[in-house]
Amino acid sequence: MCGRYIEVQKTEIIEKRFNVQAASDFEFQPSYNISPGQMAPVITNENPDTLQLFQFGLTPFWSKKPMYLFNARAEGDKNKSNDPNYKGSREIFRKPAFRKPVRSQRCLVIADAFIEGTTKEGLNKPFVIYLRNKKRPFAFAGIWDQWTNKDTGEILKSFSIITTTPNELIRKLPHHRSPVILNKEDEKKWLTKDISLDEILKLLAPYPSEYLNAYPVSSKIKNPKAEGRDLIEPIGEPVEQETEINIKKDLWRQGMGNTGKR
Repeated sequence: MCGRYIEVQKTEIIEKRFNVQAASDFEFQPSYNISPGQMAPVITNENPDTLQLFQFGLTPFWSKKPMYLFNARAEGDKNKSNDPNYKGSREIFRKPAFRKPVRSQRCLVIADAFIEGTTKEGLNKPFVIYLRNKKRPFAFAGIWDQWTNKDTGEILKSFSIITTTPNELIRKLPHHRSPVILNKEDEKKWLTKDISLDEILKLLAPYPSEYLNAYPVSSKIKNPKAEGRDLIEPIGEPVEQETEINIKKDLWRQGMGNTGKR
């Protein structure tokens, strides 16, 4: 699963990377610990040229109250044992909360890295997982919906991150799920309105393990109210060795921690 992630890039960097313009009311504060309920940057298929803020944790349009569904399983009710070698059908489209969004309400969820705990210990033993070669920001495959509070008339736009089986790196933590990270060349396809369901489902695959790495951090990040770049301070060696191993310093200097004008 993916219940925490990091996004601290300047707005201008996100705009350039995804060829979009921030909405007029876009006021995002960089966060090392984006948690369900927080507002975070997305690009939707409805407005593919605009960077917007939606709430992390999807509430279906038909719900009577907020639900905060922050993850959506690509397999739906299949693969309940979380077999990492599962090759069966992806039935997210059969789930009531996701059947409409996955067909017509998709979004890119912008991130610099994400946080994952181990299967048994959860966020008591967290890791920062990032793309190698300074590839950030990147995009998770997301789905969104719009819910109206019948009592107040307030409109809430929210999103979920789609998850799939873990690649080899995630399995080493070990963890049993992984967010769907889109290849750069597939981002526009994910936002295409007339894409077929079969094409959509083909994109819900684990990201290649060789392009990711991870390192352990303090369990203080499990507090959803915790914030600050000290949360990504390494407390151990990377899962896979790299030529450039001073990861914390690299992340900060290349944008993770740059809190200048946004």
